[in-house]
Amino acid sequence: MKIDRLRVFMSRDKNRPRVVVAMDTDEGITGWGECYNHGPDLALFPLLDYLLIFLKGQDPRRITHLTHYLMQQTRFPPGALGLAAISVLDHCMWDISAKALGVPVYGLLGGHVRDRVKVYAGLYTAPDPVIARDQMDALYEGWGLQAFKLSPYRIDMHRNRWGEVVRTSAEYFRQLRETVRPEYELAFDAHAKIFEPTQAVQLGNALAPYDPLFFEEPIRPENFEAWGELKRGLQCTLATGESLYSRFEFLRLLQVRGCDIIQPDICVVGGLTEMLQINALAQAHFVSIAPHNPMGPLATAVNLHFCASQTNFRILEYRLPHGPGYVFGTDATVTPEVQEEGAWYVKDPYLPKDGHLELRPDRPGWGVEMDETLLGTEAYIHWERKVPTKPDGSTGYA
Repeated sequence: MKIDRLRVFMSRDKNRPRVVVAMDTDEGITGWGECYNHGPDLALFPLLDYLLIFLKGQDPRRITHLTHYLMQQTRFPPGALGLAAISVLDHCMWDISAKALGVPVYGLLGGHVRDRVKVYAGLYTAPDPVIARDQMDALYEGWGLQAFKLSPYRIDMHRNRWGEVVRTSAEYFRQLRETVRPEYELAFDAHAKIFEPTQAVQLGNALAPYDPLFFEEPIRPENFEAWGELKRGLQCTLATGESLYSRFEFLRLLQVRGCDIIQPDICVVGGLTEMLQINALAQAHFVSIAPHNPMGPLATAVNLHFCASQTNFRILEYRLPHGPGYVFGTDATVTPEVQEEGAWYVKDPYLPKDGHLELRPDRPGWGVEMDETLLGTEAYIHWERKVPTKPDGSTGYA
């Protein structure tokens, strides 16, 4: 079997651009993958064209050999765009390899260690407790979801005294606990907006009495020793890793005991192949994994197979099917009326049942069918990160 060509599509998931790739072989088997949208997403097209030079005519089942070979083409460790491109090619090769054998991808990873994968939904803001309760209850009633992630910030951290930011965050979590169902698990994502580790410790410990599922990425990722310092001062579960790129960075994080849960992104680190090596390190350090997954339905499928096969898996981030054609409590359908609004490019996405994604043992590869009539027909949608401006005119972290 030989790699024949790549087909690269610019798609969208609501207001986010998505680069989706098909890898075709001379035996008629096609593998699919999804890039991370670091931005600039349009730059991925020429990069993937370039990488195809090294893949065309190769056997896609030699996944480790080919991903290692692509990693070496940059001479120095590849950055965000390079790894996003390698990740998607790695996804495609795993899909092809499993389809060639007629098995799910997790069947190539030693089989599944669980029958279903627990997920959490991101609210990503800090709505008033009653509004948050109503949103969570709707997700519980529609999909059985019982785990949610919010922002800890109730007031602008750059325009208020830090002590007041901490106090209002703690008060908000207390009110949430008194308002929502007691079985709900609540995580908080600080989005690496805090520069000083001491302030991160203050915020995390203010949330700790109300039992957060985890406190996510309060500080920047670059200084691993700072993460060790932060972890030692915290009284709650600390999670991080979405901004780290390789097993070597995760090794350093684990060596300084910088977190309780790692959150690598399978569309960022170089794909499933690198993800498995990263998680082997986490297992050796008695650290669990909760993959970062704010991406589209194909990325969710890729993550599901990884999570199904890993013994130290905790929970998977899940981008809710709340776009056009997907309504709480109903089956997923895409109708012609909603196509122009940006329907999903996966015909049969994994949808939660009782707060979990169920495996599809009778479906080879990733277990989903792509909508090739939709892919390539959508207009490009621009998205950029909102960088905060401080009162003095300088910028904060986004």
